[in-house]
Amino acid sequence: MNRRNFLKRTAGGVATFAAANMAGLTFGQNAPVTQTLKDDAGNGAADFSKWRGVNLGGWLVLEKWMVPSVYENTDALDEYSLCLTLGDEAKARLDHHRETFITADDFLWIKNCGLNAVRLPVGYWALEGPKPYVESARFIDFALDQCQKNGLKLLLDLHGAPGSQNGWDHSGRSGPINWPKDPQNIRETLRILESFAEKYGKRPALCGIELLNEPNDKMPLEILRQFYLDAYPLLRKHIDPGVAVVFHDSFRALAWKKFMQEPAFTNVILDTHLYQCFGDDDKKRTAWEQIDFAIDRKHTLDEMQREELPVIVGEWSLSLPGHSMSRLLPLQVESVTRAYAGAQFLNYENTRGWFFWNYKLEYPSEWNFRHCVESGLLPGNFTA
Repeated sequence: MNRRNFLKRTAGGVATFAAANMAGLTFGQNAPVTQTLKDDAGNGAADFSKWRGVNLGGWLVLEKWMVPSVYENTDALDEYSLCLTLGDEAKARLDHHRETFITADDFLWIKNCGLNAVRLPVGYWALEGPKPYVESARFIDFALDQCQKNGLKLLLDLHGAPGSQNGWDHSGRSGPINWPKDPQNIRETLRILESFAEKYGKRPALCGIELLNEPNDKMPLEILRQFYLDAYPLLRKHIDPGVAVVFHDSFRALAWKKFMQEPAFTNVILDTHLYQCFGDDDKKRTAWEQIDFAIDRKHTLDEMQREELPVIVGEWSLSLPGHSMSRLLPLQVESVTRAYAGAQFLNYENTRGWFFWNYKLEYPSEWNFRHCVESGLLPGNFTA
């Protein structure tokens, strides 16, 4: 999803969401869905409680629209060009951002909000820092330490791959989609994923590793399927059955039937990202049609879980196109946003879990979870 371009075209201020319940839904009081994996002795090998969390985007993988101050005095559009522009000064600037944007207080806040997990986007450059990138390994360790301290789980998400899997800035480098075109890019990605599993696989807070974020929807499925199949055993060598292997649906929700099923594959989860603000059809809907569409997504989610795999909604937000809100009074905008949030919670609570995009930005927004909670636009406690 090209979030940056969308935000350039969208009028701000959509998120005037008040802390209220829609259609009888009381946030934070939904019954938890818990499944426990039993070992041969009948003991619980892993607690599969529902993940309710936020993404820590804009921290270890930069997106200019989320953290514009990091890009000050440059014309850079993505992390690659920023590091290239800054040269020797890149490490100091990025390390300062990483040390201040997310701190120990943030993990405590997330815990106190009643959430139980975070999804952490990282780039392929995280551990080794190939030029011009700056590695971020100590911050991954910090996040895992803080999650363990606060009783949170962490889903480690490979957000950017060599050659770029989608051509968007949040893959590290915007432009051509070269990841599937060069087998060396795929081999390197597999090596990096195994290095993540080897380094972090036994950390108590780790609940899963996501193989690749948002591969382009025009990428040949046979390439993507083979990559997922090749990655699974590399990770399983280093992680316990209770740690999930997560893969993204490539915006092709129903393309994964009979894929990576038990008993040959253990604890595999399908990630889908649900937005209603980027596509041409999204921008044509009225406010009422947006709510209907959000509710109707239940049917696809149910089919995915019935015929494919357990599902998480790894990204979602409160953002709707400005067209949907045009000619509405402020009270109506507030009501639409509440209804949109309520419809999403109602559906996503019937999945394996969800992660709001994003935990925070540098400014108030319908994408800024912490702002929405602290300003009373979202509930203050998500404890089940």
